[in-house]
Amino acid sequence: MANDLKQSKNLYQINNAKMKITLKNIGKQYKEDWVFQNVTYEFLSGESYAIIGPNGSGKSTLINIVSTHLIPTIGNVIYSDTKELRQEEIFRNISICSPYLELIEEFTLAENYDFFVRFKKLLKCTSIKDFVYITDLKNFENKTIGQFSSGIKQRVKLSLAILADVPVVLLDEPCTNLDINGISWYNQLVSEHINNRLIIVCSNDQKHEFEFCTKELSLINFK
Repeated sequence: MANDLKQSKNLYQINNAKMKITLKNIGKQYKEDWVFQNVTYEFLSGESYAIIGPNGSGKSTLINIVSTHLIPTIGNVIYSDTKELRQEEIFRNISICSPYLELIEEFTLAENYDFFVRFKKLLKCTSIKDFVYITDLKNFENKTIGQFSSGIKQRVKLSLAILADVPVVLLDEPCTNLDINGISWYNQLVSEHINNRLIIVCSNDQKHEFEFCTKELSLINFK
């Protein structure tokens, strides 16, 4: 296995695009209420950011706008490396883990892996054997996702997001359903595989979710 992993490192290299995400006067309104307004901020490759705030402050809304799953009511999100990316190019450059995104319950872990890698390569993984070895999910590969506990499902979602060979990783409340051992596992996975990419973590002020982050964006300031 060790030799296999060395070989896979040569096959899949981290996407080294110097990505910049620029938020220009972003605001999101639902009916008569503004979740937040006038968010202007810049996220840069090689940095790790925490978006923090209490429940209802709009953290998940903002990260879904950054991921292009939501459209802001006002303002613009601009993705650029050496030039501004077109809308259809953004998907190839980001991965996201969120409590609202589901795995395919009827598929085994191996089948979910095969489905995912049709769209995005994974770092250091050329097979399901590499994946379960790196993520410590041995003995789960032939079980259906529906058989997994909520904590193991979260490990799978985090693994697919963090190991995706993309320059931008978005994590929304990443320690949801994780116990103490799971939190330790998550922090190790981040430290070993984020490298020089851009990572954005949304958290309800749970320090263990973003203690590695070097910058913070508080949404309390944009109400």
